Amino acid sequence: MNERRARYGTYFVAAWVLSWACLQAENNHWPGWRGADGSGISSESGLTLQWGPENNVLWKTPIEGKGHSSPIVWGQRIFLTTALRGEKLEDANPPKHLLNGEEFVHPQWDGADHAWTLKLLCLDRSSGKVLWEKTAYQGPVYDYIHEAGSYASPTPVTDGDSVWAYFGAEGLYAYDFQGNLRWKTDLGTIGTVGMGAGTSPVLYKDTLLLVCDQEFDGKDSFLVAVDKRSGKELWRVDRDIRVTWATPLLVESTAAGAQLVVSGSEHVVSYNPEDGSELWRTEGVESNAIPSPVSDGELVFVSAGSAAKRVLAVRLGEAGEQTEEGQDPRVAWKYDKGAAYVPSPIYYQGLFYLINDRGQITALAAADGEVVYQERLPQEGRVASSLVAADGKILATTIDGRTHVFTAGRDFEVVSSNEIGEAVWASLAIADGTVYIRGENHLYAVKAR
Repeated sequence: MNERRARYGTYFVAAWVLSWACLQAENNHWPGWRGADGSGISSESGLTLQWGPENNVLWKTPIEGKGHSSPIVWGQRIFLTTALRGEKLEDANPPKHLLNGEEFVHPQWDGADHAWTLKLLCLDRSSGKVLWEKTAYQGPVYDYIHEAGSYASPTPVTDGDSVWAYFGAEGLYAYDFQGNLRWKTDLGTIGTVGMGAGTSPVLYKDTLLLVCDQEFDGKDSFLVAVDKRSGKELWRVDRDIRVTWATPLLVESTAAGAQLVVSGSEHVVSYNPEDGSELWRTEGVESNAIPSPVSDGELVFVSAGSAAKRVLAVRLGEAGEQTEEGQDPRVAWKYDKGAAYVPSPIYYQGLFYLINDRGQITALAAADGEVVYQERLPQEGRVASSLVAADGKILATTIDGRTHVFTAGRDFEVVSSNEIGEAVWASLAIADGTVYIRGENHLYAVKAR
């Protein structure tokens, strides 16, 4: 009996050590857009939740150029992209954009009349020192961007061996951790009506998945799979969806296995990530598809808030019974307020949280869409960053550089409001007990010394 107990105790300790090691490894990484699974949630605890320009900032590193991509983290390495404006070009020839047969011109277009240098940077996690920077692309760009945007908006992704940086029509690039270029590939011209690329690559096994929706009519839109080791295109499927800026969500559904759910104006579509075959589709978000989907494993939540405010909770498994005339039975519930133009929502601990572009938080019960509360952040400000969460707290960052931390749950309580002293357009990353904030001019590591 004592020997059996000793054996059991040994197994228990070994299992605990393995579990602890896996958790520590997970906490050391934030490998892509909104973390390891696209949820925006970290398993970290004990984070520093109060900071200022000179308070609890472990380091800050100047970042040249302009980028809205989020930092990603793997072990001791941080990666992010940036775009540097170059010389004025007299012979620039961006494409014309047609809306209902008429040429469309946006008053806030920028960038196409200059050369650009698009870079991937690698920093040391402990010190913030730039270890290397590599020029992925240099020269004229295919199209405009919005003047508030950047040619470095998609977030890179890594598997701990390679890091992949995507710049829309300017290409997809693979580097090793020493900064050596492994391969590059051109996915062709990608028309984003002069607003710039926004969707980030998603890593699935040995495959990079990219949504390349285009223009107002969607006739050249596609979903593509690229071999992560060689850059070879594995498959491509056409999509009949107009331009999308939302990064798709890879969901390991308990009801239906692996799915890649892609938000869209006309339709929300789920694909088999192995071969691109369509699994299901339902009604779309109607507005520009910019916020990324999130999921609780049974439902996937999609939203948009440009022309119309639109939130859909969609069943990942079997569709339900039709309860309202004209409503797709795959849609569990709808909500038509609170959605944002740019920032993505979050599902956390049973509730679904929206943040709109002016900093209003709406908490909904994930199961049925019941409104739990609507509250405003302490100081109103425009929002571009997506929500992130850890240790029972949710972090909401405004463009003016304030991050408000509030408790998760049915009662809204602000824990702290923090500033870094410069604008923030990118979403935050969390790894190894540290919050990483990409400001307009610096990358910050927030952690008590």
